[in-house]
Parts: sequence; C-alpha cells; structure tokens
Amino acid sequence: MALTKCRQCGCMAGALENLAAAVSAVSTDDAFPNTLAAWYDDMQPVRYSCLGCDYCFPAVAQNEFSAAFPAVEFTADLSCDFRVQEATWPPVVGEYFILDESAPVAVSTLAGVQLADELARRKPPGLAIVGKTETENIGIDKLIKNVISSSTLRYLILAGTESDGHLVGQTLLALAANGADEQGRVIGSNGKRPVLRNVSAPEIAAFRAQVQVIDMIGHEQPDQLAAAIAELAADVPHSCGCSACADPSPLNIAAVPTISAGEPTVAVTLDKAGYFVILPLVDKGLINVEHYAYDNRLLRVIEGPTAREIYLVIINNGWVTELTHAAYLGKELAKAELSLQQGITYAQDGA
Repeated sequence: MALTKCRQCGCMAGALENLAAAVSAVSTDDAFPNTLAAWYDDMQPVRYSCLGCDYCFPAVAQNEFSAAFPAVEFTADLSCDFRVQEATWPPVVGEYFILDESAPVAVSTLAGVQLADELARRKPPGLAIVGKTETENIGIDKLIKNVISSSTLRYLILAGTESDGHLVGQTLLALAANGADEQGRVIGSNGKRPVLRNVSAPEIAAFRAQVQVIDMIGHEQPDQLAAAIAELAADVPHSCGCSACADPSPLNIAAVPTISAGEPTVAVTLDKAGYFVILPLVDKGLINVEHYAYDNRLLRVIEGPTAREIYLVIINNGWVTELTHAAYLGKELAKAELSLQQGITYAQDGA
C-alpha cells in the first residue's frame, strides 16, 4: 500500500475486494477488518487494470491468504458491476484518472491539474474519466480518440481554467458546434493552432455525434461539478460496458505503430569535438563539466546549477556534434542534477 503504482492498480483493488469477501467466512484477528478498511481509504482511482509487474504484491498476498485458509476460494466477479476490465480503454495514454469505464460522463479540467485530482478523489457516481487538456491540437486529438473508443460516454463537461492562448475549451465548443474543415482546422476556434492532425474526418464526426459538450468553463468547485455529473448521468440508461451489455465502438481507431525500445544497436559515435567528464560539486550546488580533446588535452570547464543551462551552453557553442553523443550527454547531466537534488552518489556511465 506504500507504492503509488499499487494504490492505482486494478490488481490491488481486486485483491482488497476478495479479501473483504473472504474475511467474513473465516475466523481472523478482530483488527484485520479495520486494517482492511484503512487500506481501502488509501486507494486512489484505478488508472490501469494491471501493469504486469514481475513481483505483484496483491497476488502474493492473496496466495498467502489462500495458503492459510485453503477452504476459502477467491473467484473473480464476472457480473456487470465488475469495473476493472482488460486495459483496452482509454487507448491513448495521458494524464487522466479512470474511475468507472461504464459511466456516461467525462470531464476535461482544461489546464486544471489539481482540479482533476480533487474530482477523482471524490469519485462522483457517473464519472468515467477526468483529466486535463492543455493544447487545442494534440490534446484534443487524444481526447477525441479516447471518447469515441468508449461505448458508454455521452457527455463531456468542460471545467476549470483555460490554457493561455490555446483556448482548448472554446475550441472544443466550436468543434461540437461547427466541426472541422478539410484541413482539420476547427471552424470558429480562436486558439493559436486549432488544427487536428491525428484524427480522421470520420473520427471527428463520431465524436460530435456521440457526446454532448457541456460548458462549465471557469467552474472549479468539485461539489458543483459532482452535482452536474450526477444530474447528467441520471438521464442516461445504465449500461455496464461489458461485452454482453455494451454497444461496440462504431469505429476502428486509427493508430500509429508503437515501437518497443530495447538494447541499443547503435553505439555512441566518437565526437570530433571531444568528450566530457561530469562531476557534481555538492558543496557548491553546481555541476562541473570538463571538456577534453581526444588527445586528453583539457579544452575548457563549464559549471552551472542545472543540466539545462550546461547543455544549452555546449550546444550553442558547437561543442557537441554527434546525435548519439548529445543524447548520452543529456542523460548524464540529468543524472548529475538529480544527484545534487537528492543527495545520491553520481557515477558517470560509459558511452
């Protein structure tokens, strides 16, 4: 329960539900139900059904419980009320909270990160997903794909504060009212670059047909938003979202390939401009970088408090000329900065 990833995982949620059901069937320490209740309180909105961790603490706990009480059988809840499903939705990753995949209401808090977190903690009934949307192009692209891939979403509430210049909320309202032209530009948007490059015309049409966009821009009170969510959800017939009850998504979502990173096949190329030796100076709060020629002649010393300040000086002066070397240098400078911030020992890796 000390791990954030576990407190947001369906594996932990399922384990706690099974333990709660099993406790009533066995004789255990009287303090255990209270401990279980405290664990429930520590849980956060489920963001993924399973991360596939090599060591799964909830699974180990269930196995230990089963070993201690072999008469108790853990069974998965396959009814329509079981909310943790295969990790197929939302298809696009982002900074959002999933609360109930079968619910009909989504909320974009626009630039309001804290508002999204507060609303997720309240878990208002009827809320499927809540998160920020900060840009009037890529942000809306992602939002559209996640909305139309749900068979149960019917409302999108826009709340919180607009991003300066981007006007995401106004752009979404314009999209709902007017659509987009042949170039993907949202008709009637006042945003800086309201051009949708990663969604197709059928996907935009499906979004406009599926959800009603509710204008609550500027509203930042979780209680007020929770009341609006409940009112909207009450107008929608309940559908659990399971394969037996839900309508399938009308479209196959267009996707780009995901490339799995592995061991590099390209080595760092020797840079004609030289190489760098990095040393965090803890007493000064600075990162010291020595720049050497390949005959080991010291060319210069660069010092600064952050990785960004140092690599910008190096780039602006042309002291790194190979992409692989630049990537390596950025990684090492970030490690050195982290060592200063966290008080951990830094060791420079080989290229």
